[in-house]
Amino acid sequence: MTSQLEAKRGKRRRGYVRDGFARVQDQWDCISGHTQKGISFLENYGHFIRDRCQIEMDYARSLRRLVRTYSPKKKDEDYKHFSSLKAFKDMVNETADMAGQHEVVYENLTSIVQTGIANLIKELKEERKKHLSEGARVQQQLAHSLQQLEKAKKNYEKAFRESEKAQENYQKADADLNLSRAEVEKQRMNASIKSQQCEDSKNEYANQLQKSNELQRNHYNVIMPQIFQTMQDMDEKRINDFRNLIKKSVDIERSVFPIINKCLDGIVQAADNIDEKRDSQYVIERYKSGFTPPGDIPFDDLSTPRQNGDTTPNHTPTRHDTIKGTISASKLKKRGGIFGIFGSSKNNFSFSEKEDFSDLPPNQRRKRIHHKIEDINTKLNQETAAKDGLLKMKEVYEGNPSLGDPMSIMGQLTDSCQRIEKLSVELQRYKAMLEEVESDHQQALSGAPTTPNASLARHYSSVASTNNGLSPRSSITSHRNSLSDESLSRSSHSPESGIGMSHNSLPGSETYDQPDSGDPEGEEFYVHEALPIIGTCRALYAFEAQSEGSMGMAEGEELHVIELDQGDGWTRVRRTMVFEEGFVPTSYIELTLSNEC
Repeated sequence: MTSQLEAKRGKRRRGYVRDGFARVQDQWDCISGHTQKGISFLENYGHFIRDRCQIEMDYARSLRRLVRTYSPKKKDEDYKHFSSLKAFKDMVNETADMAGQHEVVYENLTSIVQTGIANLIKELKEERKKHLSEGARVQQQLAHSLQQLEKAKKNYEKAFRESEKAQENYQKADADLNLSRAEVEKQRMNASIKSQQCEDSKNEYANQLQKSNELQRNHYNVIMPQIFQTMQDMDEKRINDFRNLIKKSVDIERSVFPIINKCLDGIVQAADNIDEKRDSQYVIERYKSGFTPPGDIPFDDLSTPRQNGDTTPNHTPTRHDTIKGTISASKLKKRGGIFGIFGSSKNNFSFSEKEDFSDLPPNQRRKRIHHKIEDINTKLNQETAAKDGLLKMKEVYEGNPSLGDPMSIMGQLTDSCQRIEKLSVELQRYKAMLEEVESDHQQALSGAPTTPNASLARHYSSVASTNNGLSPRSSITSHRNSLSDESLSRSSHSPESGIGMSHNSLPGSETYDQPDSGDPEGEEFYVHEALPIIGTCRALYAFEAQSEGSMGMAEGEELHVIELDQGDGWTRVRRTMVFEEGFVPTSYIELTLSNEC
């Protein structure tokens, strides 16, 4: 009965020990899982920062791409003069600076926060592994001690049962009179041995129990609390570092705010610098043509009797006379533009359209020629300085042949002299053009009438003098230069003097007639030999003559062609019914040349 009670109490105690150890083991697993979740959370935060950095970098790249797309080209001169365009350019530059600040955010978040998270995760993993290993070791040690205690207790219980049984056998043998003394002595010795073994097992059990209790107290009261405390400190460190990393990321972004604000202030300042009045004034100066405004349109009195019975509204009594007094009878195939305004920029001068700027209005042409002269002077100064340097080098080589051969730089000197000569010729050519343009400008300011023939003659003369006969039409140019100022001034008295005058009407020609000074209309000039007909044309559209020298025509009208388009967009035609000549737009007619042409 006693042994059964002891066995029950032993089972109960072993159950308590196992339950306590199991409860501790459960809590240990919870703590271990919690620390692992904390590290996983840090890893997730690291992924967030990584994606955040990528967004900053993508945004910076997008801004850079935007800046490259909308940055003005270096050749665009408008950005230097218009305040609105300059403000836009400044805004684009400030946007580029803001892109740089987002790149700084990306770099700092990557190098500080993301690297800090990676280092913290690595440190926490190593520390957690060490704590888990230590906790597992001490728990394994306690479990081993409890197992030894359980084993010692079982040995003690077994020895106790065997001792009781041996003692019962000895008592039975001692009470049995039929057994011999030797048999009884044997039972006594067996009982004595079992009793001694039971005592030894008891002592071993007691010692193991003492050790296990001491280890268990130390485990639950000292060792495990210390391990739990270190893991608690580790978790608190994780949380604290996480907080500091958040603040650090905010500080990184805040550090660029002042610069971004300066960029925004720069954009606002650029907007404040926009001056609409100045921009408008620059447009005026840039596109101011310099043309003299046209005079009043005369009244066309239809009641005035027509000469030769002509009833054409566009025909005037002086048109017939004037056409016969033009320079076109000299068969000069190159003519100036009508009135300068309608003149074509396609000419066959010794320099191209882009060089003489003849397609530009007078004021703009004067500015462009000024800029061209400045550029040529700059190049000429550079070439002159290079030539002087080469000459000095040649003198040094001649004085000290060991430094170099003087003849080695003769080729460079020759090339430099050729470039200087070419630039000088070009400079004189543009100066002559500038004098011509300035002369016309002064006449326009003074209110004096400017005859297109006189301007054309000056232009041809300047071209011929500066190009040394290099023009492919030099013979025509020289022929036109032979026209005297007197003959040009005389021809300017006719209404069509803007087109030119016939060689037959020049002073000294056989058919030249002096107009009667008393007649305001002037006498008629009869040409002995008119220009030959080189083809016919049909008017595709109706054209109304609104400028001096032009001739009106009706749609479908057949006319004779006496002079082809010389590149100015006008063709000279003749109406034989009334012998009227004039210029019509080439694009308005369908031309058919004769086989002889």
